[in-house]
Amino acid sequence: MKLLFRKDKELYLSLYSIIGIYPHDISYYRVALMHKSALRRNENGRLVNNERLEFLGDAILDAIVGDIVYRHFPGKREGFLTNTRSKIVQRDTLNRLASEMGIIKLVTTNGKANSSHNSYMGGNAFEALVGALYLDRGYEACRKFMEKRILGELINIDKVAYKEVNFKSKLLEWSQKNRIRLDFKMLSESKDLQGSPQFRFVVMLEGVEGCEGSGFSKKESQQIAAKLTLQKLRKDPLFLDSVFAAKTSRTKMEEEPAALVPDTEQPQDFIITHTDTAEGDEPLQVFTDEHLSARHHDDLTADMPDNSREAIIAAAEQSAYSNSVGN
Repeated sequence: MKLLFRKDKELYLSLYSIIGIYPHDISYYRVALMHKSALRRNENGRLVNNERLEFLGDAILDAIVGDIVYRHFPGKREGFLTNTRSKIVQRDTLNRLASEMGIIKLVTTNGKANSSHNSYMGGNAFEALVGALYLDRGYEACRKFMEKRILGELINIDKVAYKEVNFKSKLLEWSQKNRIRLDFKMLSESKDLQGSPQFRFVVMLEGVEGCEGSGFSKKESQQIAAKLTLQKLRKDPLFLDSVFAAKTSRTKMEEEPAALVPDTEQPQDFIITHTDTAEGDEPLQVFTDEHLSARHHDDLTADMPDNSREAIIAAAEQSAYSNSVGN
């Protein structure tokens, strides 16, 4: 193949090593490998990036992988087929494939893309590349790419199918870390036409309704509901905000007024003060020897009009005389 530019030649060779065939229209692939941080204008002056091709590739992948899984596992139920397809096309799997195949190295960015905000950049580029391949070479080329290159060389479809991914545990872990109340509410329990039991559950986060899941067992339906809810939490900011708003409302209602800090000063309640005596009550009197002597003196002189020294002495003598006569 005669190539005019070295840059195009390198891209052709790189794409051939990835998809197994040479592109017809290289422009599709250039757009597929253009991250949204590196917006460019096309010949019509429109800003372009790989997001539209990512949308298209996502739909093509679902159809192709669904077809492959359906034919590979004859007789398996819908829930098993859905879970297997989901494991293959989930973003984490596509990220690893993009890294393993060297797709990430071909992605064009503005040089400022933060990895924490672009953790799925590789997976997005993988989907966009499938979209470009579909537009360039058609559905059959995409099917051969997935069946021979991906599932034939890089992914063991049987191991993927029977690998347990516990989405319920993942959702539970997330809710515990964020102190979110999590419940699985059963909506219905029925039987299909063949008599097999069917269950339908919905995830409740702080009373906010999440996603529903249906399956032939409670575990299967809860797994599906948990997975869909996790996806919704990641993709729907309004849903995430409503969950945390409900949590804030609940915690405010559960808050109690702060108790007063205990006083370290012990009250001297064993000392009687003037304020302890009710109005009109006689205060408790404590008498000393001086008080008693004075009180005896008052008793002797209470009926005497004259409290002179001579009168007191006379009264004392009279009292002493009376006592001796009585004895």
